[in-house]
Amino acid sequence: MNEAQSPTSKTPVAVVEDSHTTRDALKTIIELEPDLECVVTCSTGEEALKILPKLSPAIVLMDIQLPGMSGIDCVRRLRETMPDVLIVMVTVYEDPVRIFSALRAGANGYLLKRSTPDEMISAIREVRRGGGAMSGGVAMKVIQYFSEQQQQSQELGSLSRRESEVLELLSCGMGNKDIANRLGVSVEAVRWHLRSIYTKLHVHNRTEAAMKFKGLQ
Repeated sequence: MNEAQSPTSKTPVAVVEDSHTTRDALKTIIELEPDLECVVTCSTGEEALKILPKLSPAIVLMDIQLPGMSGIDCVRRLRETMPDVLIVMVTVYEDPVRIFSALRAGANGYLLKRSTPDEMISAIREVRRGGGAMSGGVAMKVIQYFSEQQQQSQELGSLSRRESEVLELLSCGMGNKDIANRLGVSVEAVRWHLRSIYTKLHVHNRTEAAMKFKGLQ
């Protein structure tokens, strides 16, 4: 861990990263800027939780894959003690699950480690101005995700009340006969509703239908 006093004219930034090489690189990138200062570096989430509340950095660059506590869990915990801190994930991972887990935990931005130094600094300043910093590829994944969610929501909204009931019971693992008994209809009626559901949701079987339904829960 490295610590230093931060002049009031500079924005204090902290780095939480387990790789010594990456940690030093991020610190160097930050300290080359006249308006920024790296006030501390931590190698684990546990260390960050002990130190950061005492130093009150304005911005934290956080790795996801940390030893012990994950970076996402660390973000969630920091939000409890430092609700105003701005946190940018800096990671090699760009899959939607990690991206949205980080954002839901309270991250303000998501950058890939392959970002250039200029992109890193621009992201820090963007977050400081109140914006949301994301690498280009990550931003596209976010846009695509919400576009797909909107489309799925529209498709589910096109179902009739009975079709929605059949789909909900199907997603609970019930077979056609059990669904028919629950709804007081014939098994053939359930099959007819399922065919209509598959067409409206653009799926081919009950598993795909259930997955689409659960994806919006």
